[in-house]
Amino acid sequence: MSRSFPLSLALTFALRELRGGIKGFRIFLGCLFLGVSAIAAVGSISASIEQGLRNDGRNLLGGDIALNLVHQQATPEQMNWLSDRGTVSLVREMRAMGRQDQTAGKRTLIELRAVDNVYPLYGDIILEPAASLQNALAQTNGQWGAVVAPNLLRKLDLKVGDAIVVGDTRYTVRGSLIKEPDLSTRAFTYGPTVMVSGDSLESTGLIQPGSMVRYDYRLALPLATDLELFQNQLDDSFPDAGWRVRSSEKAAPRISQFIDILGMYLTLIGLATLLVGGVGVANAVKSFMDGKVPVIATLKCLGASSSLIFQIYLAQILFLTLAGTLAGLLAGAAAPYFAASFAGDILGWEIAADLYPKPLFLAATFGFLTALTFSLWSLSRAGKTSPARLFRDLTSPITGSPTPRALVLLTLSSILLALTAVAFSSNPKIAGFFITGAIATFTIYHFVGWTVTRLTRVLPRASHPALRTAIANLHRPGAPTSSVILSMGLGLTVLVIVALLEGNVSRAVTQSLPEEAPGFYFIDIQPEQVEDFETLVLATDGISELRRVPMMRGRITAVKGVSPDQLEIPSEIKWVFRSDRGLTWSAKMPENTKIVAGDWWPEDYNGKPLVSLDEQVAKGLNLSLGDSLTINLLGRPVEVEIANLRKIDWGGLEINFVMVFSPGLISRAPQTHIATVKAAPEIEDALEIAVTDRFANVSSIRVKEALQAATELLGHVALALSVIATVALLAGTLVLGGAVAAGHQRRVYDAVVLKVLGASRRALTLTFFLEFGLLGIISASVAVVIGSIASWAITVYILRLEFALLGEVMILTPLLALGATLLCGYVGTWSALRQRPASLLRNQ
Repeated sequence: MSRSFPLSLALTFALRELRGGIKGFRIFLGCLFLGVSAIAAVGSISASIEQGLRNDGRNLLGGDIALNLVHQQATPEQMNWLSDRGTVSLVREMRAMGRQDQTAGKRTLIELRAVDNVYPLYGDIILEPAASLQNALAQTNGQWGAVVAPNLLRKLDLKVGDAIVVGDTRYTVRGSLIKEPDLSTRAFTYGPTVMVSGDSLESTGLIQPGSMVRYDYRLALPLATDLELFQNQLDDSFPDAGWRVRSSEKAAPRISQFIDILGMYLTLIGLATLLVGGVGVANAVKSFMDGKVPVIATLKCLGASSSLIFQIYLAQILFLTLAGTLAGLLAGAAAPYFAASFAGDILGWEIAADLYPKPLFLAATFGFLTALTFSLWSLSRAGKTSPARLFRDLTSPITGSPTPRALVLLTLSSILLALTAVAFSSNPKIAGFFITGAIATFTIYHFVGWTVTRLTRVLPRASHPALRTAIANLHRPGAPTSSVILSMGLGLTVLVIVALLEGNVSRAVTQSLPEEAPGFYFIDIQPEQVEDFETLVLATDGISELRRVPMMRGRITAVKGVSPDQLEIPSEIKWVFRSDRGLTWSAKMPENTKIVAGDWWPEDYNGKPLVSLDEQVAKGLNLSLGDSLTINLLGRPVEVEIANLRKIDWGGLEINFVMVFSPGLISRAPQTHIATVKAAPEIEDALEIAVTDRFANVSSIRVKEALQAATELLGHVALALSVIATVALLAGTLVLGGAVAAGHQRRVYDAVVLKVLGASRRALTLTFFLEFGLLGIISASVAVVIGSIASWAITVYILRLEFALLGEVMILTPLLALGATLLCGYVGTWSALRQRPASLLRNQ
């Protein structure tokens, strides 16, 4: 019958042992620190960015409420309603061409912003040289002023005082636009900003029927206004207005959503780092408990129960977990203050550096649950081992199985760890996939370690002594084979996943650009300009293809009579509903169209409006032929029937539309035309000059420049992923060092015995190199396979991109693994190689 002891006795013994220092627990603390700090830092920085958005919502949005319309202005009735409730500011935005005021001068695509006299309602405009915005934009001596982004001055070789031509109007550059309060919340822009007076916009000739003009109305409301109630009243008063409404409480919903998604993925990678560190925790605890064999044997002989021994060492583990977790939390809590020093320039607003309890609590919870989960196995086995077994061989590792009670506790802590990851994730489904993948990965690496141990036992004996000994070391009792493969493999798996994801996303944006992709998009071509435009382009030598289609913009306001707000829309097609989409119509079926369901309408069709829909959108909304969609077109709701479904290849960068309409009602609506041109590289500049000089309202978009802008955005994301991946690899290296250290004492004995039998230091070095080299190659091979599969699944099924194995990752990963295992193995065995046999044998 086991004797019970008070908990205070276990705490007393635990504190006395801790007085001897933390030798054997440095890797334990390092792994815990890295994992907890990574999760705490990601969560704290995400929280500080979102809080910064909320704190500065008015300035970032430019008002308390913002209303966005495309192609159409607010009606007088709507303007009166808005003006009665607050101050209204109108900003009109459109893409245009800005060019030098000289023949064949430099030109580029710009974001033209025409502002009124009360802009900005909130926030500050900073110009260089310093001046008031209204004075800078005013008409002086018959000349309108403009302020432009600094990069435009460099791009067009302009300086303050020079002229820039936009459309039919010549503006004088009166300042460099250093800061725009509402820049960060605007959608992705294709070019630098040119800001002009709203009174001058008509003179440019850019406002044409069907031109892509965005009308942004910003409202400054009384401080006591309930913004949610105001939005409800606005919707009730004008249910069919078709505008997009945002409030300062959610000034940048897309940015917030992006931060949430990025933060979730980075947190999961941080959790993966912590799980990798968990293996280091397990190795450290096992090594520590193996070193405590004499102490445990003595305590057992003096009457200590298994429960007391378990409590003594559990208390030590929890105390060290507290220390490692607190250190990680301090580092994570400091991350927003560090990020605030440079993130403001990238984001465009100041992040709210502060202490955020939720991410810190989450990181601490993960830290404690991980340490407990990975420690319980070794702790419970130590208390169960009999004193006789301990005294028979003080150098043998502790073996046996945990107690049933410990197994229950281990199962509960594992489940709680998984549930915590799912519960605190912004996407529980993806978090669930992560947990499933983590369990599968652990299982696979354990199975690989077990398989390697079994296979090396039955392999034919190698002729070379060093190789024969190295292979024998992989399956000898107490060999670290499984722990080294698991330790290095997990860190490498995270690295492979992140490297392949980063590479495939970058490849999708840049390297996957088709060789036959168009060089230009020409937009805002008026119907009466079509014939002259085509004549000009086709008369230019070096043109290989010209494609043109009519275009207008509209928004889906109902799916089978149901508002999108009431639908569960899959994340991969939410972009279709976020704003107005480009629409077109066609009597003939466009070239390269792949119909997967239904038939194209006759060329002379003139009946009820029909639509050809992207099959992925139809699948996501569970739509079939004959179902209806309601489109808000120029403020008018138009109901259309789905006639056929198309498979669209968006990667070709050709003109594609989610919706193509039948001729009839849609074809009679105000519209412009868009064209793609494939031209020889040497004539691209001349073609752009010829078209934009002839048609001042037509803008050109160079495909390569647009992709470059997207690549710059991805660069910031890639940097965040690379930092977290580096932390994961560092954790894996620490864990590998712990796995090597765990078998250090046995390796010393092996080296001494082999030296006595005549082995030289050179032969022992070669043996250890071969042993750890084999383990590194095996770990890397498995990591490449598992990482590639996981990255393929994420790339194809979540990111919806094409996947490609990247040769540099496939080559560098094994080399990195080989180098790391050889380095850690050699460092861990150096003292064993230096050990003199006499001093050790005298003690035996």
